[in-house]
Amino acid sequence: MNVPFLDLAAQHAEIADEVRQGLEEVFERTAFVSGPQVTAFEEEYAAFIGVSDCVGVANGTDALELALRAVGVRPGGEVILPANTFIATAEAVSAIGAVPVPVDVRDLDLLIDPAAVERAITERTQAIVPVHLFGQTAPIEELAPLARAVGVPIVEDAAQAQGARRHGRSAGSLGTVAATSFYPGKNLGAAGDAGAVLTDDPRLAVRVRVLAAHGSPTKYVHDVVGRNSRLDTLQAVYLRAKLGRLEKWNELRRQVADRYAQLLADVPGVLAPHTIPVNEDVWHLYVVRLRDRDRVAAALGDAGIGTGVHYPTPVHLTGAYAHLGLGPGTCPVAERAAGEILSLPMHPHLRAEEQEHVVDQLRRIVTDGDLR
Repeated sequence: MNVPFLDLAAQHAEIADEVRQGLEEVFERTAFVSGPQVTAFEEEYAAFIGVSDCVGVANGTDALELALRAVGVRPGGEVILPANTFIATAEAVSAIGAVPVPVDVRDLDLLIDPAAVERAITERTQAIVPVHLFGQTAPIEELAPLARAVGVPIVEDAAQAQGARRHGRSAGSLGTVAATSFYPGKNLGAAGDAGAVLTDDPRLAVRVRVLAAHGSPTKYVHDVVGRNSRLDTLQAVYLRAKLGRLEKWNELRRQVADRYAQLLADVPGVLAPHTIPVNEDVWHLYVVRLRDRDRVAAALGDAGIGTGVHYPTPVHLTGAYAHLGLGPGTCPVAERAAGEILSLPMHPHLRAEEQEHVVDQLRRIVTDGDLR
């Protein structure tokens, strides 16, 4: 039995007719740029998250950069972020000319460690970027007092947490501003690149719109140097169709996660992910930890089971950020986890028999390899 890591075809099959109808409407109206479908999606996603404003942009990296620029991050400033994240979190900072400051994560859930954030704050700190990793929301309520004490904004990286909640509030509504990605593999994925900025501050929303439209509040008036970063109308059609199913799909992911937890309970040497009680996780990824991860991943691949590693190299140890001078030992929890984490197949259409096969193969591999 082959079990893919992700099944986008099953998602598309559910929405194909609705997407086809929406695309026909776009072509009939020839509303190809910033048309009514974009406006409708922005309004619907803002309501889904529980914020006043959503600004659609071209991709998640642009969303984070524009959010950081909108709150006043400047060249030379420092931005604190977790070491265990996709490199785009740091790239958005670098694109401004600011300096990413990677800090360690908590061993319990691999989310940013507030104690490490507090130690990293300096007079040059201009923003704190918690990442809602794997579908679980970072401890914003512990970061907020730190941010207030030094007068800097919290900019959420909510690319992996569409629909996740903490203390009943949605990821993306907890900080000053948030960025998200609609890359196809996300819980809410487009048919290509897309992203958005979310905020309850209308002034920030206007600032992001201006920056994303060549620095232009009105046509041919350019107050600042901006860029061209628009949510494509065709992607808005696709996202609207999926948004109407996101709550259902997230609940199916929770059922998949619960089933994994039961199946993995007696597998030796495999640590299942920990969920914080105040979080309502949406399980963007199901990440276990084990020794000899690379051998296990290869053996699962030989058995036809797709896996991933999120992420194999902490940001500070990548070649791209060697210039920061942060060598091994800087973020020990993230560094140790990078050699242990393995993402198992996770999507809302994963069948029980497929999960049973995944865990049966995993049990066989770890037992044969004596990982106990």
